[in-house]
Amino acid sequence: MDTTPLFTNDTIVFGILMLALGFVFVTESIKTGFWPQFYKIVPGLFMAYMIPAILTTTGLISPEWKTVSETGEVTEHSTSLYYVASRYLLPAALVLMTLSIDLKAVFNLGWKALVMFFTGTLGIVIGGPIAILIIAAISPETVGGAGPDAVWRGLSTLAGSWIGGGANQTAMLEIYEYNQAKYGAMVFVDIVVANIWMAVILIGIGKRNRINKWLKADTSSIEDLKEKVSTFSESVKRNPSLTDLMIIGAIAFGTVSLSHLCSNFLAPFFENLVAGIESQTTRNLFTFLGSKFFWMISIATLIAILLSNTKARNYEGAGASKFGSVFIYILVATIGMKMDLTLIFDNLGLIGIGIIWMSIHALLLIGVAKLIKAPYFFLAVGSQANVGGAASAPIVASAFHPSLATVGVLLAVFGYAIGTIAAIGCTILMELAAAG
Repeated sequence: MDTTPLFTNDTIVFGILMLALGFVFVTESIKTGFWPQFYKIVPGLFMAYMIPAILTTTGLISPEWKTVSETGEVTEHSTSLYYVASRYLLPAALVLMTLSIDLKAVFNLGWKALVMFFTGTLGIVIGGPIAILIIAAISPETVGGAGPDAVWRGLSTLAGSWIGGGANQTAMLEIYEYNQAKYGAMVFVDIVVANIWMAVILIGIGKRNRINKWLKADTSSIEDLKEKVSTFSESVKRNPSLTDLMIIGAIAFGTVSLSHLCSNFLAPFFENLVAGIESQTTRNLFTFLGSKFFWMISIATLIAILLSNTKARNYEGAGASKFGSVFIYILVATIGMKMDLTLIFDNLGLIGIGIIWMSIHALLLIGVAKLIKAPYFFLAVGSQANVGGAASAPIVASAFHPSLATVGVLLAVFGYAIGTIAAIGCTILMELAAAG
């Protein structure tokens, strides 16, 4: 079946995404009439995410598509925009947003950030087996299957993705040897459910003051960090010259270049090192060390933290974090582009498992946040550090304030580290639930 969208050229599609972002910012800047009321309910960041999703749903653009030749040969195509945004613009954004960071103030955010992160992890671990038990009572065939076709084996890849990321997801596919012909359905559930949850979180950001009031949260440490960064930014603020802008570009993309260079050496080195470990179980725990994306994000963040202790941090006054925010919005648009809203109605059984699973994750986070009076920021970023990983956690964190993007990355690195072992624990419980 030919699924070619109206526009397939990346240059044209990128222009459409930029026009969509321009529309969001123009309407958000209007102070009277319909739009101020609209943006009180729906945050601009959510619109930057949803408009590309609508464009994909209507068939104007698409992240991937198939063409059928006259001989019946099917060819698969895909856009490279998300790859470019996540591999080039994301690390550049992290550098520019971290230049002015006060690392001591980040650590002063306290223990609640870690508690919410691990609560999110626990929510995924117990959510899977509970979701299987609920769906099994309604539709036993949805959670059935035997051998490599067993649904719980496929769901193990979701556990890996929703605690760590792509590398952990691949590790779970290898560990439990799920039928790869059916793996696409699990990837589909991952994309749909994770994107729906991210949309909910983005909407919540617009209502964070009301949510924090309900949680009775103490946001003083977050406000202190934002205040420190804002005060520093004001103290070095200046009208940027061409030299300033070129140096900001050099810092951002020079770091991207270096992080890619180092990851190209480190990922294969650790992949070979891990492959030499005799124990299969131990090997699987450290699979994430062979991920280039993991090393790229980690190195870019480390370099940015080091630069924040030099005079380079003064480029915040020339608008460094604003450029970082531009890159983040472009990344959000490319993520939104991956969401075809009509697909929600396909594979409803598996989608049902995913939604119940994510709901348990969300309810546990809300319950613990209420119990310990944690701010919505910790709930949102703690969740996305698990479910979205290093690509999404900084987006959500920076929506609160550009200086907070680093918090998202640091928590996401925890996710990489514990992703496989936590996912194995979840899968053991899911196997028991499916057998019961």
